[in-house]
Amino acid sequence: MNVDELVKTHKLLKEFNYEMTPLDKGYTDKILYINLSDNKIISKDVAPLMKEKFIGGKGYGLKLLWDATKPDTKWNDPENEIIISPGPIAGITQYSGAGKSLLVSISPQTNSVMDSNVGGFFGPYLNFSGFDALELQGKAENDVIIVIDGTKGKITIEEAPEEAIDSHVLAEQLTEMYADDEKDKFHVAVVSAGKAADHSLIGMLNFSFYDKRRKVVRLKQAGRGGIGTVFRDKKVKAMIVKIPGVKGNLNNVVDLKVIMEKGKKFNKEMKELDDSQNEMRTKGTAHITNIMNDYDLLPVNNFKYGNHVDAYKIHSDIYRDKYFTQGIPDGCWIGCNMACAKGVDNYELRTGPYKGDKVMVDGPEYETTSSLGSIAGIFNPEWTIEANFYCDTYGICTITWGTILGFVMECYENGILNDERTGGIKLNFGNEDGAMELLHQLARGEGFGKIAGIGVRALKKMFIEKGWGDPQFLQDIGMENKGLEYSQYVSKESLAQQGGYALTNKGPQHDEAWLIFMDMVNNQIPTFEDKAEALHYFPMFRTWFGLVGLCKLPWNDVEPENNAETDEPAKVPEHVDNYVEIYKAVTGLPFDKEEMIRQSERVYNYQRIFNLRRGYGTREHDAQPYRAAGPVTIEEYESRADRYDGQMKEILGIDPEGKTIEEKMAIHRKYREGQYEKLLDAVYERRGWNKNGIPTLEHLKDLGMDLPELIEIITPHL
Repeated sequence: MNVDELVKTHKLLKEFNYEMTPLDKGYTDKILYINLSDNKIISKDVAPLMKEKFIGGKGYGLKLLWDATKPDTKWNDPENEIIISPGPIAGITQYSGAGKSLLVSISPQTNSVMDSNVGGFFGPYLNFSGFDALELQGKAENDVIIVIDGTKGKITIEEAPEEAIDSHVLAEQLTEMYADDEKDKFHVAVVSAGKAADHSLIGMLNFSFYDKRRKVVRLKQAGRGGIGTVFRDKKVKAMIVKIPGVKGNLNNVVDLKVIMEKGKKFNKEMKELDDSQNEMRTKGTAHITNIMNDYDLLPVNNFKYGNHVDAYKIHSDIYRDKYFTQGIPDGCWIGCNMACAKGVDNYELRTGPYKGDKVMVDGPEYETTSSLGSIAGIFNPEWTIEANFYCDTYGICTITWGTILGFVMECYENGILNDERTGGIKLNFGNEDGAMELLHQLARGEGFGKIAGIGVRALKKMFIEKGWGDPQFLQDIGMENKGLEYSQYVSKESLAQQGGYALTNKGPQHDEAWLIFMDMVNNQIPTFEDKAEALHYFPMFRTWFGLVGLCKLPWNDVEPENNAETDEPAKVPEHVDNYVEIYKAVTGLPFDKEEMIRQSERVYNYQRIFNLRRGYGTREHDAQPYRAAGPVTIEEYESRADRYDGQMKEILGIDPEGKTIEEKMAIHRKYREGQYEKLLDAVYERRGWNKNGIPTLEHLKDLGMDLPELIEIITPHL
């Protein structure tokens, strides 16, 4: 059907007209609430306390989700919500990276609170349409779309039975449907998932943006924790927002001149320094693929190894020279000069339901070059690009799927899985055909592919219950924490990064703290006290980006020329000062870098207690799989025997001579697990938590977060 025919199949369930509230100092102080169970649509006021304590973005999402749910609310209960909130800075176009949104929901994978950040146009356009957040609750009976028309002040819920499910088709259909003409496509943004989200716990959401140069709808992903699965469980096919246009000061900031000056200086840095630093404009985040291999940090064969002889085949130069289109301003938000949203144009698909189609593939990002590549022992960029496309359009998180893939492949090679248990799919490391078929099976909701879609934590439990493997081995190699799969860095030789993963609130995602180079390469944080300080500051600093609507990449993926000469180069102090001045210029509020951290601490501790409310949030849930810390298998030890033997002698004071590999592995394990426990103690103390990881009453009082509902939760644990 063409779009005119598709529109005729829609059934209007509810129409809501509203008077659009313009942004003032970054806020509208309005929340759009939609309940699909009874098609209720209302505009809610933001309470002053919520604005003061929670700022926006993830903070708003957490507060709204807490208020909407009970401690035992399940992910697929109607009362579970998906909240999308950009934050007060989101939408400015004068400083790079100001187009992020945060999503919050109860996760199908972790059964706790999940947050996921995403680019694309939907978040800022939601702001421009008059709302600081969208709160989606309830369940529809049939597939629906939600349309927020900021040009008319109208919101509709419509049954939409005939549109596609897969995101690359659906986003094109809906962009064409709601745009007045070609030029107007730039003013339409779509949120969608894909058919694999219907059959798994790992579904993600795509946020669209229209690329004027390519004349194609592109996608950015809110990947972690299965929020796309929640979306499809609610029978939402898509959400659409449309605005009249974007102009210079829609956020109605207090001092636009300051923001423009800071943006101009940053753009100059990008122009002059990017090629010699991180090559973001030519390679995107894929620039670190070969760097990770060089430093033994690239996950290979389910994080067994940190490099591989075939890694030259996925060198970032190959992506730049052979695959990524060059010379195009690849920003996923207007005015972002970093232009890191690289893409592969006119890629001809070789497998699956769209075989033979030529498509635009967004990415791959670094995380995908490894998750859909080296972690499975695959070093073929075209396989990675194809799998990247299908994960996106099917609505699956590439990080999560890659870590699942590595796990099931190692299980296959160790006899825990076999051809009978996989339905005939061969899943040895490096098997491109088997890995691709597994992905297509998941989208079809059949075979072992559907089983794999439950995630590593549930797979471990299933394999143990069936007696298919040794429970300790499965626990050691199953790279998940809190139910979320690890993102793509080998942390064995960085104790701080082990904490940066397993001490997160939502599970191991690098967006809280990426400390490998500070810790392992540059030895800038040698003591437990140093590591604890880093694991306090950086997660709090990075949390702030998700409160206000900023992307983290412009912070440190290009640095001022004199940054190395500053007292704290890892913090990039000039850019921190930029953000302080931008926040003040947007909101007009008094602000400094200390208050930045305190804003984040309030929200971070709130999320920790939210986890506690749901039965998590204690020390036992900060445990990590041993492979994150050290060698699990003999071949793993042997691959770095000189390193491990040397560490035993120099650090532990034990002579490895005459000991079996098993004995040496046991010695290393005892030491490394002990070090991690000491790290937990140090970090908990620095964060103002007790030995069990519970925020203390004194700390909450100091932060001004001694709210009655929080005190009620923590009191039995103190």
